[in-house]
Amino acid sequence: MVTAFVMIKANTGEADRLRDSIESVAGVESAHIVAGDVDLIAKASVETPAKVKEIAATHIQAIEGIEDTQTYIAMD
Repeated sequence: MVTAFVMIKANTGEADRLRDSIESVAGVESAHIVAGDVDLIAKASVETPAKVKEIAATHIQAIEGIEDTQTYIAMD
């Protein structure tokens, strides 16, 4: 199992709507609105690194209101 964290920058005022959209993506376990350099952090748990790429690059980045993402794969 591969666990990854996707850091998400959102358009101003979009965080609540985006959290719901992100949580509906298959493989995303949770999404949280956070304070700091990013607006949301999503946790994904999938079978392969390729599925992480699909979630982050294909599904999350395609949601209107997402400005940027950075993905980190957990090493433990």
